[in-house]
Amino acid sequence: MKPVKLAELEQKIGYTFADKNKLLLAVTHSSYANEHKGRKKENNERLEFLGDAVLDLVLADYLYNNAHESEGDMTKVRASYVCENANYQYAIDLHLSDYIKVGHGEEESGGRFKKVIMADIFEALMGAIYIDQGYAKARQVILHIVVPYIKNPDVTFFEDYKSALQEAVQTDQKSVSYELVKEEGPAHNRTFTTEVKVDDVSYGVGVAGSKKESEQEAARIALSKLAK
Repeated sequence: MKPVKLAELEQKIGYTFADKNKLLLAVTHSSYANEHKGRKKENNERLEFLGDAVLDLVLADYLYNNAHESEGDMTKVRASYVCENANYQYAIDLHLSDYIKVGHGEEESGGRFKKVIMADIFEALMGAIYIDQGYAKARQVILHIVVPYIKNPDVTFFEDYKSALQEAVQTDQKSVSYELVKEEGPAHNRTFTTEVKVDDVSYGVGVAGSKKESEQEAARIALSKLAK
């Protein structure tokens, strides 16, 4: 990646890194790192893990201080704005596909435009900002990106099918459980298959690029069956 590209990305996210290597690491997908092992290339997965937690904390902090709602309602709102669909939209807004470093195979298959990869890059960037200059800076950047969506009542990123399913069966005092049936594919392109059961009876199987999303998809299928 050329230096000018780094400057462009910093301008788009509204943040200048003290350590440019952290920015480079944030946009380095595992497929790229795997093709350059001889150069001891790291990937952004650890930053993605951290960024996910930072996003959760920043949104929880914001909602606690600005939303006069119950714990349950705040949890649902937070989930909506840190889910994969939301992170993907933030990544689109920032044109992150222009800066992602992917391997040749991913490049050929359009990997830089995949929802899960773009969403993960956004999380990694937020984690990198936190590591670079701390919570206050990360909070400032995240809220600048996310709050306009929170204040727009016409935007919905996430349907909480799991909560809806729980509410649908609780009147009959039935239990809901989720089981990860299968996890397959290379590290940079995993597929998760989850089965949902209501009172030990299978009601749906969801497949997605993350465990959380596969559970939501399974719950969505279960709800459609219950509605029949």
